[in-house]
Amino acid sequence: AVIGRAGAMAAAAMVAVAGGGDFSDLREIKKQLLSVAERSRERGLQHSGKWAAELAFALEPLPLSELPPPPVLTEEDARDLDAYTLAKSYFDLKEYDRAAYFLRGCKSQKAYFLYMYSRYLSGEKKKDDETVDSLGPLEKGQVKNEALRELRVELSKKHKAQELDGFGLYLYGVVLRKLDLVKEAIDVFVEAAHVLPLHWGAWLELCNLITDKEMLKFLSLPDTWMKEFFLAHIYTELQLIEEALQKYQSLIDAGFSKSTYIISQIAVAYHNIRDIDKALSIFNELRKQDPYRIENMDTFSNLLYVRSMKPELSYLAHNLCEIDKYRVETCCVIGNYYSLRSQHEKAALYFQRALKLNPRYLGAWTLMGHEYMEMKNTSAAIQAYRHAIEVNKRDYRAWYGLGQTYEILKMPFYCLYYYRRAHQLRPNDSRMLVALGECYEKLNQLVEAKKCYWRAYAVGDVEKMALVKLAKLHEQLNESEQAAQCYIKYIQDIYSCGEVVEHLEVSTAFRYLAQYYFKCKLWDEASACAQKCCAFNDTREEGKALLRQILQLRNQGETSSTDVAAPFFLPASLSANNTPTRRVSPLNLSSVTP
Repeated sequence: AVIGRAGAMAAAAMVAVAGGGDFSDLREIKKQLLSVAERSRERGLQHSGKWAAELAFALEPLPLSELPPPPVLTEEDARDLDAYTLAKSYFDLKEYDRAAYFLRGCKSQKAYFLYMYSRYLSGEKKKDDETVDSLGPLEKGQVKNEALRELRVELSKKHKAQELDGFGLYLYGVVLRKLDLVKEAIDVFVEAAHVLPLHWGAWLELCNLITDKEMLKFLSLPDTWMKEFFLAHIYTELQLIEEALQKYQSLIDAGFSKSTYIISQIAVAYHNIRDIDKALSIFNELRKQDPYRIENMDTFSNLLYVRSMKPELSYLAHNLCEIDKYRVETCCVIGNYYSLRSQHEKAALYFQRALKLNPRYLGAWTLMGHEYMEMKNTSAAIQAYRHAIEVNKRDYRAWYGLGQTYEILKMPFYCLYYYRRAHQLRPNDSRMLVALGECYEKLNQLVEAKKCYWRAYAVGDVEKMALVKLAKLHEQLNESEQAAQCYIKYIQDIYSCGEVVEHLEVSTAFRYLAQYYFKCKLWDEASACAQKCCAFNDTREEGKALLRQILQLRNQGETSSTDVAAPFFLPASLSANNTPTRRVSPLNLSSVTP
């Protein structure tokens, strides 16, 4: 009971410190951050300590008179001080069993936490070592952390007796999550956030367990400024990027403009909505501010990979290698570099190395799945994607990857399931919609397929393929007017971008439109489209043949049909002379070599 009271008093003090969701007193916030950074480090919670320290660094320095006082020691702290000091030195050297041995019987909150945490980490380390030994890294899953059940029993007794402080609750939540008791874990993390709102680790764990916005609504979270950081983070995770960016902007305005954490999160948010140029420029800025940073550099390398920026990716890989060769992010960057050079076996090797360093590293599982796909090893790819989903059910890339593997295996019903899951996670990503449409097409559900393609076009088609696929569907169904409409829109889209993305499909569109206008006896339009066909290798002969036919018919006195108007759907800007090609004519197609 003494522990309970002491813990409750300390917790009450921290809640008082953290109260109110406003940022008017940045000095007070800085004090709180410095205080919790120190308390986290004392308990071996390095990442939470680092997060608080980084955030504190972004605020103005405090004068000596305002620095937070050292934490008050209780009678129990004094009794346990020698054991704690010894054990903490062992803990820092990763000798977890040894640390736990010397902390047996300690009663103070800090020493008890370190005792339990040492036992937990000892179990995790043994599990990871076993996983690495059995690692062809795909038969994981059988290995368990043996300490979890005992820890749960002991911590639940303390929890019932209300003897756990904020850090203890956090550890209890982690143990429950590891045992897949998700609902109980969420409740405990929420309680931990109430008792100790400044501990970022509890908020972050909560982030990993919330799967949708609905779930978020039902959580009763403490009203503190930390909640703003949590909401910004969870919005990014749930792909609610606009809301996330608004939150981060308001945090910058509140006074955290120098925070490298916020800058990196904004870059990740832009990466998630595929605003690649914006994300790249923010990452470059971040590297100037924090040149030895390794966190998030794997995301940066994904962007460089997508843009095929070989020299930049090579430089990044070499640079990270010099800083720390044995970090998961470094291995992923090198893997991406080899993947871009089409050396897929080497790339897979580096992703495996990343997983040996941290078997719970999500990005590496997904990327390894992609490499196995490139190597046509579908069963290994499926395994890798499944592991990625085990680590994080919100990873849409893994769901999408599974869809692709089952597509290769010609199993459309499986495909459909996985693409649907990917689409639920990224409702506005055209790639998922196009993949779903293709699936429906294979299953002969053409109405559904049409809906998917149209929606993909409506949300902003990244790969500019949705309209072509929709047009081909209309062609199949003999809906020639709708097909022509889609091709016209497609051509306008392609040329409004100022680049011809896929010559093959552009030529297909012109060929179809030339034949369509020819059937409608609109000779001018037909010959304009046929001339465009001549600019492409695959349609050149057909274009010439059509032009000859039109010339022949004109010589025979066939007039252009006036009773068949150009399709009703032509935009007003084009209807002056009823040709869809006038708007795009400024772009000289003859200069583009297909």
